[in-house]
Amino acid sequence: MPVLVVNVDHVATLRQARMGREPDPVTAAHLAELGGAHGIIVHLREDRRHIQDRDLALLKETVQTNLHLEMGATEEMHAIALATRPHMVCLVPEKREELTTEGGLNLVGREAELKDYLADFHATGTISSLFIDADPEQISAAQAIGAEYIEIHTGHFAAAESREARESELQKILAGIRQAQELGLKVNLGHGLNYTNVLAFAHVPGIREYSIGHSIMARAIHVGLHKAVRDMADIIQTFVR
Repeated sequence: MPVLVVNVDHVATLRQARMGREPDPVTAAHLAELGGAHGIIVHLREDRRHIQDRDLALLKETVQTNLHLEMGATEEMHAIALATRPHMVCLVPEKREELTTEGGLNLVGREAELKDYLADFHATGTISSLFIDADPEQISAAQAIGAEYIEIHTGHFAAAESREARESELQKILAGIRQAQELGLKVNLGHGLNYTNVLAFAHVPGIREYSIGHSIMARAIHVGLHKAVRDMADIIQTFVR
């Protein structure tokens, strides 16, 4: 059955707006787990715009489900992830000027480099994932790299402004899911998913995890974090096994 993993980066974004102590993403992670999250995701960015090293260290000690670390494929993050040993590392693209991740990581031409980069994680039992667009070349490259998972970027689907554009993006994602599964890759989905558009995947078999953050935190402002997570977890639990 697919499960919900909750990204708490936006809690840290609010804290960093005042450079203070609250709200604390570590507390948010605990509440998310109580609400039904099967994992917690954080992105430790190079510029530390939201999640801080302190947060990652405390989350490693306190998360009761699984801790997923999103990160750029840099030497600094390689060392931090090896020291932290999260359940999963997910390599993502990262640009300083972007407001949020704008697309998937380009793997083509980097297969040997990224396979070597992930080798130490595989040796220590850390699962690896690659955040990519639903592009046939990228999915084939992911298999060559040897990652266990891919997370297909759903942001273009979520941001589509017309029914035709949304359907076109959805079909790309569905084709990508099928290709990845045929190649033996496990598939997660994430970016821009909310309480409405996630229903497009209700009858799609084989999706392992839904990575959702912003829409949950937005709803939490009005109804509380426990209920916001519970609402999304309940939706996903109705999806096809």
